[in-house]
Amino acid sequence: MAGAPTPAIAVLTRAKVAHTLQPYHHDPATTAFGDEVVQALGWPADRVFKTLVATVDGKLTVGIVPVAAQLDLKALAAAAGGKKAGMAKVADAERSSGYVAGGISPLGQRKPLPTVIDETATLFDTIMVSAGRRGLQVELAPDQLARLTRAIFAPIASG
Repeated sequence: MAGAPTPAIAVLTRAKVAHTLQPYHHDPATTAFGDEVVQALGWPADRVFKTLVATVDGKLTVGIVPVAAQLDLKALAAAAGGKKAGMAKVADAERSSGYVAGGISPLGQRKPLPTVIDETATLFDTIMVSAGRRGLQVELAPDQLARLTRAIFAPIASG
């Protein structure tokens, strides 16, 4: 692994959670970060999850959904106990998480946020999420991800 460990990797190491780092070549010209991961690593798009920062009733909230799906904002609001949700501004997501867009990990965020993982994650022994920088993913068990992020599972993906 090139470079210093990310906060996400530090969290996994401290918690002694079984995980596998999956580096890949990131093309700086791409903005289709999830699709790039699927293509580079050859994983099914329903097992690679993207971390999206939204607002629920004005409060930043994390939604984790498969790359192949979209975040259902109404479902996220309901799961988080709110009424209205929208996508957060990129600058707000980056400032809150401490990561850059395309490399936002649900783990080791600067400010822990309420987190909801799409329930389809529980269909798999392991899933993949960002390890905290573009070009690096981490494979881990969904229940461990939920434990470390204090997340709940709910149907928040559509499409």
